Amino acid sequence: MPSLNVTFTEEEMDGVRAAAAAEGKSLKQYLHDLGVRELRRKQFVAGAASWAEKLREEFDQAFPDEVPPSQRGDGIAAA
Repeated sequence: MPSLNVTFTEEEMDGVRAAAAAEGKSLKQYLHDLGVRELRRKQFVAGAASWAEKLREEFDQAFPDEVPPSQRGDGIAAA
């Protein structure tokens, strides 16, 4: 099974130990789960973005008065 050696500063390691302890996990299990969770998060975000893009035309037709933030005069202000 593949493995990985990761280097941390003492301060970083203290934070990782505290986070693992807070979840009741060993360092090994905590770091494993953290990597897997991030991979799943990225897959979810990519899927959600793809789904939203597929529905964009339908949404635009249903709500013609809505202006996407990127096309507003102020750029990022929310309605």
